[in-house]
Amino acid sequence: MNTKELNKKLKILGIPSDAYSTVGGLPNEAYCIGNNEGKWEIYYSERGNKTGGKSFASEEEACEQFLSWMKRTFKK
Repeated sequence: MNTKELNKKLKILGIPSDAYSTVGGLPNEAYCIGNNEGKWEIYYSERGNKTGGKSFASEEEACEQFLSWMKRTFKK
């Protein structure tokens, strides 16, 4: 899975688009996935800081972990 496919799955799950970013960065109070100097990271962005971050060697692994994180966080 890549970030394009991840976006589709998150939309299907009904997760609010303003709750996450699939292009990294430091949006306020959002779950993020992005590539940083060749490594993929997932983290929570709050007030310009990354928290709860994990790094991955591949986009696929990062996307799988991010999707799992979002499913746990936004359980219905």
